[in-house]
Amino acid sequence: MDGMPLPSLLSRRTAAVAVALVVGTSASGCASFADQETTADEGTFSSVPTGVYRPDAPPAPSRPTDEGPPPTGPCIDPNPSVIATCLASTSGLRPADAQGQTTYVAERTTGKIILSKRFGPQRAIATVDVDASGDGGLIDFEMSPTWMQDQMIFALITTPSDNRVVRIAPTGSVKPILTGIPKGPTGNLGSIAFTSPTELTIATGDAGSPSDARNPSSLAGKILTIDPNRPGARPEVEASGLGSNVALCRDATGGRLFVADSGAAGDRLSLVSQKSLKTLWTWPGRPGVTGCATGTDWIAVSVASKKRIDMFGKPTSASPSVSEPSSEDTSKTYGAVGRLTTFGGAYQLATVNKTAPGTKPVGTDDRVAINMPKPPAEDRT
Repeated sequence: MDGMPLPSLLSRRTAAVAVALVVGTSASGCASFADQETTADEGTFSSVPTGVYRPDAPPAPSRPTDEGPPPTGPCIDPNPSVIATCLASTSGLRPADAQGQTTYVAERTTGKIILSKRFGPQRAIATVDVDASGDGGLIDFEMSPTWMQDQMIFALITTPSDNRVVRIAPTGSVKPILTGIPKGPTGNLGSIAFTSPTELTIATGDAGSPSDARNPSSLAGKILTIDPNRPGARPEVEASGLGSNVALCRDATGGRLFVADSGAAGDRLSLVSQKSLKTLWTWPGRPGVTGCATGTDWIAVSVASKKRIDMFGKPTSASPSVSEPSSEDTSKTYGAVGRLTTFGGAYQLATVNKTAPGTKPVGTDDRVAINMPKPPAEDRT
């Protein structure tokens, strides 16, 4: 299966799957953990196989090649690092090959997950109905740990009544995994990531209510873990008190989990440790952190409102803190950058120029591009 070419692999899915998500009426702004246990299944399909977990392995290992002269048209970006163009406002993204030359990227406002490479073609591999008001919509997604075998996608979405995690089968049928995550006019953006074959980590925004983020009975502003193989399983709280625009980034080499968020006391980069958050860096002016990615010795955090990416040296046992970051100005190349995702020694970035305040989209926005990390500052105090 690992040698399967990308077009053959994706032929197992429909090119664009329209999913009608039936929304229950039990969820509310302060829904309880019990809500998920009473939500009916939508569609029938098998459990996620446990298999062998390879968190660094991309969903599709082949690298498509571009043949012939470059095409022309309004969606052709001259920057050779750009691999997706003319997208609706983006949210989560994942590399779709080992070299990062293709990408899976979510359109937050349309509910589509798009497969793209430079010069196209682009293909919607799944579509789910979402409520895209405020900062809600298709917030993030993750391929199953055994994507090559089961072709299942997990997604964090906003409905008219709540935020929730759902599982999308190859046929397009949808099954709720965790419902009742509070929804607000803002503060809906979060992240999901598999941290083991049977553990899905979910970071939720505070839905505009810092008090809910501190409330142990609310799912807002939390880092949660849940076994998606067990319908009705209760999530476990790993950390509380998160703000808005919560972005997870997993340390693939060390297994640690970092998170960037924007809270009432300021934006911050934290390490999830011992059921709490250890703050590594803060931005007191609340510039608006929007994405996070980790490499071998670095952590990158995007700051959309300032049109820059801050680069930190990864904390170690010898140097447990981080120093003042080095910064890359993205205003001329990409504009406002949202989510980030790591592959190899580099990362992909997704722009949010169509929705970020104070931005002026260019003709090829929104885009996904490959970016090489700039060396972080060496001095640590």
